[in-house]
Amino acid sequence: MSSLRMLLRTLAVAGLSAALIAPSAPVRAEPSVADLTARIERSSAELERIVESYNKLNEEIKTNQATAAGLHARIGPLEAQAAQSRAAVGEIAATAYKTGGLRTAEAILDPAGGSLVDRLGTLDQLTRQRQQQIDGYTADQRALLDQKTKLDATLARQAAQSKALTKTKKRIEQDLAELYEMRRAAYGRATEAPVKKPKSAAPPDTPDTPAVPGGAGAAVRYAYGAIGKPYVWGAEGPGGYDCSGLTLAAWRSAGKRLPHNAAMQWNATSRVSRSELRPGDLVFYSGLGHVALYVGSGQVIDAPSAGRNVLKRKMNMMSIAGYGRVR
Repeated sequence: MSSLRMLLRTLAVAGLSAALIAPSAPVRAEPSVADLTARIERSSAELERIVESYNKLNEEIKTNQATAAGLHARIGPLEAQAAQSRAAVGEIAATAYKTGGLRTAEAILDPAGGSLVDRLGTLDQLTRQRQQQIDGYTADQRALLDQKTKLDATLARQAAQSKALTKTKKRIEQDLAELYEMRRAAYGRATEAPVKKPKSAAPPDTPDTPAVPGGAGAAVRYAYGAIGKPYVWGAEGPGGYDCSGLTLAAWRSAGKRLPHNAAMQWNATSRVSRSELRPGDLVFYSGLGHVALYVGSGQVIDAPSAGRNVLKRKMNMMSIAGYGRVR
């Protein structure tokens, strides 16, 4: 065997061995715990923005539905009044027609009925009054029906938006579910375990619950009682909460009504400075996509994000947009 053949055979064997030993594809490193946590936090923040938009839409739909119900209640009586007025004028016209000719002339010329001008004026006035009533009722009815048509269009548009938001929320939840499976593999649990508390009519005070008077005190005590309960999108208790649902429920326990949306709660509260903060005030975060209840000593209670539980923490956990006091 020539030296060239020996060299080629050696190269071929070496190449085959390398092909057998080398992996078919590069091995990918599993994502680290820090990477998974960062991805979950980004998805949770995106989901919370969608949830708050969904909550805002539901608040607007409820308001428009109440307005529409009020319009329906007003349209019915107006239609009945307009029909009654039309019937009355129609009766006048029919009577004039049936009693026409000599009988009408006798009625008009009868001295006992007053002067001719008076009697014609009375008939004309009655007819004009009835017609004015019809015109008025018809105009009112037309205006109300126009408003109702606009409201129906608004409700239909909002219903379509609600469906779109729900689809988006489901997509994000599917993404979160995949990440939670990775967390389960890393930590043994996808979400934080809810804290079991004894059931009672009022939330029990914890040792560190501050003594706050008035309605603010009721809101603060409620928030302390919600610690450990899970984040549930669109929920306002008692089993779970999203961020604006928790602040809503806390102040509802004090007899105050807040809308179920962080941006709407911003508009429903009075602005205060950081130095003026007192327990019961609301702390709003960047983009008005998150809200928490201030409980004193630089701390808030909030429902953080999907997969987590209501907790007390430092209020500087993210960029603050401003502060609000419930009116």
